[in-house]
Amino acid sequence: MLLSLIQDIDIEEKIQHAPDANYSIGVFIGSMLPFIILVALAYLIFRYNKNKKE
Repeated sequence: MLLSLIQDIDIEEKIQHAPDANYSIGVFIGSMLPFIILVALAYLIFRYNKNKKE
């Protein structure tokens, strides 16, 4: 996590220098993946705590 704060990633520059159009799809998926993982983790914790309560 600390490493991601240190790195300066410019997505627009990566897309401009991409070898083909499929690269931009990979960059989009790679940028959305951490968000999706955090949402899934929050849902699993919520569901676990809700079932524990019952």
